[in-house]
Amino acid sequence: MLAGIPIGDLVFLAISLVAAGAITGLLAGVFGVGGGAVIVPILYEVFRVIGVPEDVRMPLCVGTSLAVIIPTSIRSFNAHRAKGMVDMSILKIWAVPVVLGVIAGSYIARFAPADLFKIIFVVVAVFSALRLLFASDRWQLGKDMPGRVLMTIYGGVIGVLSALMGIGGGQLSSLFMTFYGRPIHQAVATSSGLGVLISIPGALGFIYAGWPKMDVLPPLSLGYVSLIGFILFIPTSIWTAPIGARLAHRLSKRKLEVVFGLFLLLVAARFIWSLVV
Repeated sequence: MLAGIPIGDLVFLAISLVAAGAITGLLAGVFGVGGGAVIVPILYEVFRVIGVPEDVRMPLCVGTSLAVIIPTSIRSFNAHRAKGMVDMSILKIWAVPVVLGVIAGSYIARFAPADLFKIIFVVVAVFSALRLLFASDRWQLGKDMPGRVLMTIYGGVIGVLSALMGIGGGQLSSLFMTFYGRPIHQAVATSSGLGVLISIPGALGFIYAGWPKMDVLPPLSLGYVSLIGFILFIPTSIWTAPIGARLAHRLSKRKLEVVFGLFLLLVAARFIWSLVV
């Protein structure tokens, strides 16, 4: 027994976290997402086993997810940028509103019920998946990106929702960019840069939000960020992110859309199940 948990359970949890880190890195590279859709549900089960109280469990998962996304997003972004697929002009416009949105989302998350995170993700994921799987290029709001004012508004919304869901923003920004005629490969590549803009202020915001709860949080936590979860996820996720980026550029546009759509439906189903059971 260690900290009241059987050694066998600890070994299983450690192996699960390392394996999940590898999957997270692949997702970051292939889809331009930080992997939060994988990180959050796995951490939720880990924290349930070690007895983390229900009222702090979900925000602890989200905050830790944002911290894990930091290195995976950086690696994924560098890999995509090396291939010349990242539109830096979009990232420059989004930088400030996305960060401000993340700060606002982190503040909201401090008081939001746990189910709110799941409901928001399900709605966004299902809508995104349906567009990718069935509508293809027919669902468009325009043939080019909108003006700075609308881009700024979208950036703020992406930041808020990403902070509430513990994700790197790839699902939201990829969907938005394809609505305005950008190829899926470029949308995925550019979205990887948003993970950097979202994860750093998001993780810091959740450290601040969870600081008053330090007395009920597990050992080795900084607010709503678990250092144990962070450390176990990082090695394999960093290693596999560039592999995922190379894979993304080898897939055809339609295959990437289908795979991305199915991935989002699976994640949505996971959260719906947790809401009704």
